[in-house]
Amino acid sequence: MRVRALSGVAGPVAFTAAWVAASLRQTGHGAVSVQLSGLAAPDARDPWIMISGFLVLGGCTVWFGEELARDVGGPAPRLIQGAGVLTMAAGLLRRDHMQLTSGPVSWHNEAHTVVSLVLYLDLVLAQLLLARRFAAIPCWRPWRVYLLGSGIATAVALAVFLPNTTSPSAGILQRIAVTIPLAAVTAVAARLSRPDTASKVVDGPSTAIEGGRWPSDSVSQHARRSAHWSWMRR
Repeated sequence: MRVRALSGVAGPVAFTAAWVAASLRQTGHGAVSVQLSGLAAPDARDPWIMISGFLVLGGCTVWFGEELARDVGGPAPRLIQGAGVLTMAAGLLRRDHMQLTSGPVSWHNEAHTVVSLVLYLDLVLAQLLLARRFAAIPCWRPWRVYLLGSGIATAVALAVFLPNTTSPSAGILQRIAVTIPLAAVTAVAARLSRPDTASKVVDGPSTAIEGGRWPSDSVSQHARRSAHWSWMRR
């Protein structure tokens, strides 16, 4: 069982537990009425809970992305690692207030907004590229449809949430938009952590094999036999 792969399970679980606990600590507010970033604001009750959730999720995502890159390659794992870095930045660049307010805001509030938007885009793109990559790997190919659907669902959820960040339903919309890609990461990480999962790609879909690359000595022997019979037929 691969520990780095399991970090892709631990991170989303810890983050979800953090926002559930932090939400319930905000007296006078509904369980999903405060947005996730607001739970880490200075005027929130016990903001350290949500800050810790951001940092744990980000660190685990970076670690998981490294294992995924080793296993499947391609740009998607690096985007996942980028999402981890952006998640940690979003937790440290805190919003000024628990609730969105009008008027001037601090530089770190502005930075938090920019980081969050880039993070949302990253999450959508990473899932779509991972779905494309899985199409080239036999043991991952059945997951392509799931990742493709999850990426599209994330984009749709964000398209509904982002124009309505000041609405009463913003909290629940954001939680849906965030939970969809986290569920996808958790599912892929759980599959990757299995001892029998070893899937690498050899120069594209036509030569992809399950279980890694063909041994180099076998390839060399095959090449020598082909050259020998080609010479004999002359």
